[in-house]
Amino acid sequence: LCNCSAVGSVSAAGCNGTTGQCPCLDGYAGLRCESCAEGFYRQRGSQRCHPCGCSPAGSSSARCDHSGKCQCKVGVTDLKCDQCSDGYYRFNETTCEPCQCNNHSKTCNSSTGICLHCQENTEGNHCELCKEGFYRSTHPAHACHRCPCSTVASTGSCRIQPGETAPRCDKCRTGYTGPNCNRCDNGYYNSDSICVRCECNGNVDPARSPRVCRPESGECIGCLYHTAGLHCQECEEGYVRDPQGTNCTKKEATLSPETREPTTSAPNASKATSFSTAVINSTLSPTTIQAIFPMSSSDNSTSAFADVSWTQFNIIILTVIIIVVVLLMGFVGAVYMYREYQNRKLNAPFWTIELKEDNISFSSYHDSIPNADVSGLLEDDGNEVAPNGQLTLTTPMHNYKA
Repeated sequence: LCNCSAVGSVSAAGCNGTTGQCPCLDGYAGLRCESCAEGFYRQRGSQRCHPCGCSPAGSSSARCDHSGKCQCKVGVTDLKCDQCSDGYYRFNETTCEPCQCNNHSKTCNSSTGICLHCQENTEGNHCELCKEGFYRSTHPAHACHRCPCSTVASTGSCRIQPGETAPRCDKCRTGYTGPNCNRCDNGYYNSDSICVRCECNGNVDPARSPRVCRPESGECIGCLYHTAGLHCQECEEGYVRDPQGTNCTKKEATLSPETREPTTSAPNASKATSFSTAVINSTLSPTTIQAIFPMSSSDNSTSAFADVSWTQFNIIILTVIIIVVVLLMGFVGAVYMYREYQNRKLNAPFWTIELKEDNISFSSYHDSIPNADVSGLLEDDGNEVAPNGQLTLTTPMHNYKA
């Protein structure tokens, strides 16, 4: 009897008369077609054979066990060996390659090979980069360490430049500077570990004082326009705020009283003339000073009068006083000389002679002048009688005959 399997053979009645081989259906094998052929498996409790369906690229053979699981190659998994195992990805259509994650991850996408769950502060498709705020150190190799950069003072990221061993922060925020952004930049000072802009009220020139203020205290450096104080908010000694409250100008000048009483006299003068100068006892207002010394105003600058020292100002005033005194003395001297000239003119000897028979009479202009001295007009020894009977009047300068 053939005894062919009713499930696996084509016909249960017929078999080869010589060998007894029953004609088997696809997937069945054996003399009586009672077993599954290679690449097929029979499920438990079932007489039928099912194809294994193993992936030719991922399985080492076409066989599978009774559960239908194929025998997979290294790096391949799943029931039919058509998926790459963890840590592998499909490099091409036939091979699963290990994930390239630089030892910072054990898994990657089985299709694209992108690493998943990068460890040790790394990121990137192959965990080849350090996360934001970390830098790759050379000891140990490929290890990422946290950047010594504050997120307040910088972006927090850093990197090691070629030839250096310490990292540098990528970008400092406004007001900070230094390799690690841990110092205050020019124009800023440290206030409770935070760099704050210097407050100098616009009275400091950064070109002349780049630091603007001291980084540890905030004290302004190089106050301009005659200002002073921690923040250049006050005026220097001797200066006050102008009416607008912006610039510092020199205090108004007050001159102390000065009296000059020069007296001139001439020898043999009957009367002396004296005079005194006016007493200067007034306070010069800014308007008066500006009239004496023209000033030009400019932004954030004091008047030109501030550049003139008080010593020079006093010298100028003293020079003016001396000139006035000399002029007055010259005037008084001229008046005195004129009066002396008039007096001498009036005292000049003028006389007239009258001849009446044998009598001679003299009359002088001085007779009408009180206190006139006429004793010297005619001297006895100066009068002589000439042999011809003429009277001769002799004076020191002229001889007169009558």
